[in-house]
Amino acid sequence: MKNKNLRRLALASAACLCFGAVAHAGSLNGPLALADFGSFFVNGRNHISEFADARSGKPVRGTVRSGQMYVQYLIPSNSLALPVVMVHGANHTGVTYETTPDGREGWATYFARQGYPVYVADQAGRGRSGFDPTPINKAVIEGRDTLPSIAIATRENAWMSYRLGPKVGEFWPDSRFPQAALDHYFSQNAPMAETTLPGAGENTIKGLVALLEKIGPSILLVHSQSGAYGLAVAKSRPELVKALISVEGDCVPMSKEDVSTTFIKVPLLSVWGDHSFGFPSRNGDARRNGCSNSVTEIRKAGGPATFHLLPEHGIKGNSHMMMLETNNTEIADSIIKWIKASVKN
Repeated sequence: MKNKNLRRLALASAACLCFGAVAHAGSLNGPLALADFGSFFVNGRNHISEFADARSGKPVRGTVRSGQMYVQYLIPSNSLALPVVMVHGANHTGVTYETTPDGREGWATYFARQGYPVYVADQAGRGRSGFDPTPINKAVIEGRDTLPSIAIATRENAWMSYRLGPKVGEFWPDSRFPQAALDHYFSQNAPMAETTLPGAGENTIKGLVALLEKIGPSILLVHSQSGAYGLAVAKSRPELVKALISVEGDCVPMSKEDVSTTFIKVPLLSVWGDHSFGFPSRNGDARRNGCSNSVTEIRKAGGPATFHLLPEHGIKGNSHMMMLETNNTEIADSIIKWIKASVKN
């Protein structure tokens, strides 16, 4: 009996080793040499909450910390380039830039592989940054029906908003989305709990400024909702933003003063995927045209701006979530090519 148990243990160990090897081979494009890897928090504040807990039915008073922003970093051993700070969009966390839903390499490790120190943030109040339960606990204790509104994207809403296909449940014929991993993708959608924080999204803007003050001037790569945050950071601290890369994020408002004081010297790249023309989505004509028009105005003033519509460069079938799709490294290469041509260290 003892020999049989040992044999079963040996077989199980072999199976685990085999599975581990397969997972490693599928998620990374070869070995990745890092000089450092870890995480930290920036910003945040201590405050007294009268409703830190409500489980007993009675309020619990105590000091809590909220408004902080979680940052994960990957410093490659061959680092010779500017840092790239990656910020996710609505309903997501920094997982957007980690391993793809179907187990391939994400942009975080891919950019690090090319020599860029990478910092991936979770927006303040979202994901690993945590949130403040005080407003919710207060409402529970006081028996109020009105609670803070915390949104999460439904599959139906996300499908159309992110242009996964022409209608819910149907992908585009040329879709590059990893369709077999659809449930894995929706597992990463996160509640937008920043609504529990005074200032909401302003905490992320302050967190990004604090991060850049900590690590030095960097390339800021933003997506969707965080496009507006990228604009705000660049306008307030242009000396800290070596370039702004907006992946289907807002490029407006863009005043003449914004152009003449910020974007005349801060390179802007606006990246757009496929199927946005005429599509009834937040990520359709209005947002895309806003970016195209801003780029035009910056270029007229002599500033360094580029509107990068992927289908015009032979990269087709990409949705709003292009960093997760089967050609994500090809898109990353096109961004890196622009960085090398447009951004000075």
